Amino acid sequence: MKMVNQYDAIIIGGSYSGLSSAMTLGRSLRKVMVLDNGKPCNRYTPHSHNFITQDGVVPYEISQKAKAQVLAYPTVSFREAKVLAVLKTEEGFEVKTSDDSFFAKKIILATGIKDIFPDIKAFEDCWGKSILHCPYCHGYEVRSQQIAVIGNGDIGYDFAKLIYQWSNNISLLTDGTSTLSKEQADKLTSMGIRIVENKIEEFLHTDGQIESIKLSENLELFVDAVFARVPFKQSTNFAENLGCNFLPSGYVQVDEMQRTSVQGVYAVGDSTSMMRSVSVAVATGTKAGAMLNKELIEEEF
Repeated sequence: MKMVNQYDAIIIGGSYSGLSSAMTLGRSLRKVMVLDNGKPCNRYTPHSHNFITQDGVVPYEISQKAKAQVLAYPTVSFREAKVLAVLKTEEGFEVKTSDDSFFAKKIILATGIKDIFPDIKAFEDCWGKSILHCPYCHGYEVRSQQIAVIGNGDIGYDFAKLIYQWSNNISLLTDGTSTLSKEQADKLTSMGIRIVENKIEEFLHTDGQIESIKLSENLELFVDAVFARVPFKQSTNFAENLGCNFLPSGYVQVDEMQRTSVQGVYAVGDSTSMMRSVSVAVATGTKAGAMLNKELIEEEF
C-alpha cells in the first residue's frame, strides 16, 4: 500500500490555494495527491470579485476550471475524501482517510477556517450574499447603498470607518449598549454614521438578500447590505496536532513562503491570513508549491 500511495506531497484541501499549490508542483514534475472534502468556505458566496480575469465569476466555476487545468498534469491526482488524521513518520507523513492511507515527504494544509455565526435568526441564510465580510470583495457592488455595520468598541469604530469609503448611508449596530468612547461616538456622528444600540433580533430577507433588520423595542431598520466580522476556528486540528505554531489571532503561523514551524509542513489560504480572497489564496498556494519543490531539490541534490 505504501508504495502505491507514496507521493512527493499531499495537499489537504482542494480549493483555490490547494489547487494553486498542486499546479505549481505538477509543473515541477512532482507526484502530488490532493484530498478534498468538497466544502470550500466561500460556498455561500454567489460571485467572486477583486481577482483579475475572474471578476464577478461564480466561485464554483473558478474552482472547476482550476481543477480541470490542474489535473491536466499527469503527476497530480485528486480524490474526494475526508481526512481523519495527519501523522508524522520517520520518512515524512501519513495521511489517513476513512478507507485508505497516503504517504508523502511533505504536507500542504489548505484546510481553511470555519466561521462561527452569531445566534441571530437568518444570519447564516444571508452570509456571503448580503451579510458581507470584506469591502474589497463586495463593497463596490453595494456602493452608496443603505448599509449596516455590526460591531462595537474599537472594532466597530474601525470597521464603520473603513466601510465609510463605499457609502455615506451607514448605521453602526452595536447589538446592545455601546462601548464606543465618547470621542469615537462623536466622530462617527460627525461623519453622518448613525449609532444604533438596539439588540439585533432577526434579518428579514428573500433568498439571502436582506430587506430589513428587526431590532428590539419593535424597531425595524431597512438596509441593502450588512458588513460583519465573525469569529472563526480552524476547520481541522491537523496543524495543532502536528505541533505547528499559531498566531494570537488564531491563524496558523507561516513565514513569507508559507512554511509552518514544523519542518515539511506548509499552510496556505484562509487558515493563515485575514486576507480572505481568491487572489490571495492562489498566491499563497503558488508560493508554497515553489518553496516545497525547492526544499525537495535541496534534499535530493
